[in-house]
Amino acid sequence: MDTVIVIPCYNESDRLDVSAFEIYLDGQQTVHFIFVNDGSTDRTWDTIERIRRAFPEKVMCLNFEKNSGKAEAVRAGVLAAIAAGYDKIGYWDADLATPLTSIDEMSEKLNHTDYAMVLGSRVKLLGHEIHRKAVRHYVSRFFATGASMVINLPVYDTQCGAKLFRNNADFRLAFQEPFNVRWSFDVELLGRLELIRKSTFKRSLAFDAFEYPLPRWVHVKGSKVKLKDFLVGSYELAKILFLLRAPFIKVWYKNQILSPCPTMA
Repeated sequence: MDTVIVIPCYNESDRLDVSAFEIYLDGQQTVHFIFVNDGSTDRTWDTIERIRRAFPEKVMCLNFEKNSGKAEAVRAGVLAAIAAGYDKIGYWDADLATPLTSIDEMSEKLNHTDYAMVLGSRVKLLGHEIHRKAVRHYVSRFFATGASMVINLPVYDTQCGAKLFRNNADFRLAFQEPFNVRWSFDVELLGRLELIRKSTFKRSLAFDAFEYPLPRWVHVKGSKVKLKDFLVGSYELAKILFLLRAPFIKVWYKNQILSPCPTMA
C-alpha cells in the first residue's frame, strides 16, 4: 500500500471542502485518507461519512464520542494507518490551508530520496503564495525558535499542519504512547524521533528530515488556533524540555518510548 493522510476534525462541517477532497480522490490511485471525528458537536461526522461513501476503498472514518484534542485524534488515525500497513503516513489540517496537491509533491520527495520525513514549511518566498496574518506570523516565529532550541534541531516551522513520514520502526515507536502535550504535540513528536535516533545510534533528523517550502498556504477563517494558544504552547515547550533534558525524567521518558508494545513490534 502507498500513502495515507490522517485528517483530524473537530466541528469542521462548515469548513470541510468536500468537493476538493472528492476531486482529488477521483484522480488519485495511491493516496488514501483517514478522517478522525474528534467528538464534534456539529455535522462533521455526516460530512466525512459522505466522503467515505463516495470513495469507500480510499477513505476510512474514525469516530470519538468525546473531544480528545488534535494530538490524540492524529495518533488514533496514525495507529490505524500503521495497522493497515501503509508505506507513507502523514497528517493534514482539515481546512486545507495547505492544498491537497502538496501531498503529491511531498510524497515525490520521499520517493526519490532517503529522507525519513517531509515537513511542510510556510516560508514566504518569491513565487510562493503564503498568506498569514502578520501578528500570527511573528508570534509563530518566536514559538518556532523556542521549539527549535528545545529539540535541538534547526527546524523552521514545527506547527504547519502538513507532514508526511515513512512508516518505519522509529515512526511506529514515536506514536505508540499518548503525547504529553496537546497543542505542541508536533514538537514532542520531533523530539521523540530525535531521542529514538540518538538512542539507537542513528544520525540526527537534521540530516534525515526535509522541510518543504509550500508553494501555497492560505489562512482559512474559523481556525481553532487562537493567540492564547501560543501562551499554552510556551508552557508546553517547557514541559517538553523537562521530558527531554531533566536527568532522571529523561531516562524514564526514553524507556517509555523505546519499549515497544506487542502490536508495534
